[in-house]
Amino acid sequence: MLLLSFHGIPVRAIRKGDPYQTHCEATAHLLTDALAADWPGLRVQLTYQSRFGRAKWLEPSTEAVLRELAAAGTKRIAVAAPGFSTDCLETREELAIRGRELFLAAGGSDFAALDCLNASAAGMDMLEALVRRELAGWI
Repeated sequence: MLLLSFHGIPVRAIRKGDPYQTHCEATAHLLTDALAADWPGLRVQLTYQSRFGRAKWLEPSTEAVLRELAAAGTKRIAVAAPGFSTDCLETREELAIRGRELFLAAGGSDFAALDCLNASAAGMDMLEALVRRELAGWI
């Protein structure tokens, strides 16, 4: 199982026309399609993390889904944060630490929090290439 955890935003932003949710869903579909040839049968699910305040936030919640999947019998899961180019306290604490604790406590046995792009030279090279392409003529 691969869980794609994107940063959440309040639902009211979507209702006002923010395309964020559509972009997250498109990214999840593209990643699922790209992985399908090498990982047939891989289940992929999109979730949202980092809720705070009283507003209604995008769902499903990463924490709730981790609990539900483990309770339903999923034993092995990898969590990626494709909306984050770099690991930060938020991704490490919410996913790698608290996410692992929730999943294992609910009955899961194997949990992997995948590093963001800043964790490898190849990831940094890709980010540099994108920035140089997008800033061409500006710098």
